Amino acid sequence: MTERLNKTLNRAISGYLDTRIVFAMDFFMSVMASILVLALVDVISDSSVFPYRFRLIWVSVSIISTILVIGTSKTYRLIIRYTTLKDVMSFVLAGLTKEGIMGVALFIFGTATGKLVFGDRIVGFLLLDLAMTLFLIVGVRIIMIEAYNLYVSKNRLPANLTKVLIAGTSAKSVSVLDRFFNSGHYCVTGFVTTVMENSQRSVSGYPVFRVDSKESLSKIVRSESIGALLFTTQDELEEEKDRLVTYATECGLKVFVTYGLNEYKDGKLRTGVREVRIEDVLGRDEIVTDPEAMKMQFKDKAVLVTGAAGSIGSELCRQLAGFGVGSLIFYDNAETPLHNLRLEFEDKFKYVAIHPVIGDVRMENRLDYVFRKFRPDIVFHAAAYKHVPLMEDNPCEAVLVNDYGTMKVADKCVEYGVEKMVMISTDKAVNPTNVMGCSKRIAEIYVQSLGLAIEKGEIEGRTKFVTTRFGNVLGSNGSVIPRFKQQIENGGPVTVTHPDICRFFMTIPEACRLVMEAASSDISNRICVFDMGRPVKIADLAKKMILLSGYKPGEDIEIVYTGLRPGEKLYEEVLCKSEDTDPTSHDRVRIARVREYKYEDALALLKELCTLANQSDIISVVRHMKSMVPEFISKNSVYEQLDVPSGKKKWGGVQNRLIYK
Repeated sequence: MTERLNKTLNRAISGYLDTRIVFAMDFFMSVMASILVLALVDVISDSSVFPYRFRLIWVSVSIISTILVIGTSKTYRLIIRYTTLKDVMSFVLAGLTKEGIMGVALFIFGTATGKLVFGDRIVGFLLLDLAMTLFLIVGVRIIMIEAYNLYVSKNRLPANLTKVLIAGTSAKSVSVLDRFFNSGHYCVTGFVTTVMENSQRSVSGYPVFRVDSKESLSKIVRSESIGALLFTTQDELEEEKDRLVTYATECGLKVFVTYGLNEYKDGKLRTGVREVRIEDVLGRDEIVTDPEAMKMQFKDKAVLVTGAAGSIGSELCRQLAGFGVGSLIFYDNAETPLHNLRLEFEDKFKYVAIHPVIGDVRMENRLDYVFRKFRPDIVFHAAAYKHVPLMEDNPCEAVLVNDYGTMKVADKCVEYGVEKMVMISTDKAVNPTNVMGCSKRIAEIYVQSLGLAIEKGEIEGRTKFVTTRFGNVLGSNGSVIPRFKQQIENGGPVTVTHPDICRFFMTIPEACRLVMEAASSDISNRICVFDMGRPVKIADLAKKMILLSGYKPGEDIEIVYTGLRPGEKLYEEVLCKSEDTDPTSHDRVRIARVREYKYEDALALLKELCTLANQSDIISVVRHMKSMVPEFISKNSVYEQLDVPSGKKKWGGVQNRLIYK
């Protein structure tokens, strides 16, 4: 019975007072203030100063002016528990308006009857009425707020609430106090900062703790039973990712951040807080692009995206939808992901004309149908096989999709007069050590040679080609972060191939913005490379993810090293060295200096490669790839044998069976 009563009280207390009740309360307090003024003057004067008629007029005028003022000022709509100094000023203004109306009304009555003889003293009475009105209205609110706070502190802070420290003492940090005060999940214990003046010991009644090491935070965590640390801005999180965030995760705290102004879900701005993601603390600044230039480039255009249902392709479609494109053609051979993308756009981007098409980039007739029917102005070619170990086992398929498919898409762009084709490549095409990287380099060669041939007038056409290279994309399908997350959720172990393996990373939205930046620039028939910042050790990434999940690496979750996979190398090439790139108008986008091929040579070599791939002649395919891209040196792969100089190693027997395995 007691528990049910408490739940009922909690629901009642948690809700907001009906505005009609607040109106009645304020009305009562205002009129009561006027009545108390009469009584107070009588007490002070020790006699009945006011005649009966004046008292009646005074109260009547107070009633009328109160109704007018409260009704017009809408002060009864202000939520009592969130009353601020600005709200108090609204009450002062409303009170002054009330007294002004009463003064005018009393003057009119006095002039009309000649019987109100208080003269100058009326001003004093009105000022006393103002003070009494504000005292009652504001005072009652203060009492209600304190009573509410007392009740919450006694009854809504059970052991299952997580105690939170707020990072920093900025205005934004203080502004979240009310939100957390009324939370059913968290309660604020205080603020924490790495820099604090000696005089700064509390903010809004909450203690401020200074932290300069993991040990100092650990003492606070133990003494106050802290469970989480909250950052109220992305900038503060970025600034403290190597200090407070590290200390907090090592102390086993959950780390949260409030949603940014540009974080949406299902087309709506997200509010509240979320857990800090690994993308937030990777240690690199996102590359800023020019959205206005992109809008000018894509507005009212028909845009075809191959591989539209993939991680990059789908995000490209989402961002293009915001740039006023005329129509979007989704081209993909994955039925369910394409269906899901269609449903998403029908729900969130109803204003965009979409055309989902199931098809494969290897199907020339299907491609021809799409180009003929929809006449795209711009093509983003994101369709590709990307997983290194899988392509090491299936080189013929890598060639047929990444090379033959790219060739067919590029040829259709020229045939149907597409303005620009943007091909999405990879850092693994730089001095490739695996089949996947080499297949992307061959695709680059064909696309660039075709564009240069058009540029030189050797082939008729108007299409411009741009290739974009970037590193690993955080959170993409099959990438390391979803894999680590799943392993952590399963209790480990987290598997890393090598303790020293490093990779460059960027987020999916950033990667897509860069692709569109290249598409909207005047760059043509070149390969764009991006400043990816510092490479990240995968082992460090695993440790951070384990810590952010509230576990300790090596204790709660083990990290197991499994050895390099076929075709994998320890370090990806630096993508943006000044000695092998040229600058562009964007300070973090450069043009790669690469060997140029004659179009007829690239076409002949690629046709021969595709013929071998169609014959499933694996050895010949890889050997031919190495002849097209001499810098392709296999690593940790059975194809290393193909790199041995001719005559030094014979092929056949066990060797061949290894390659076919």
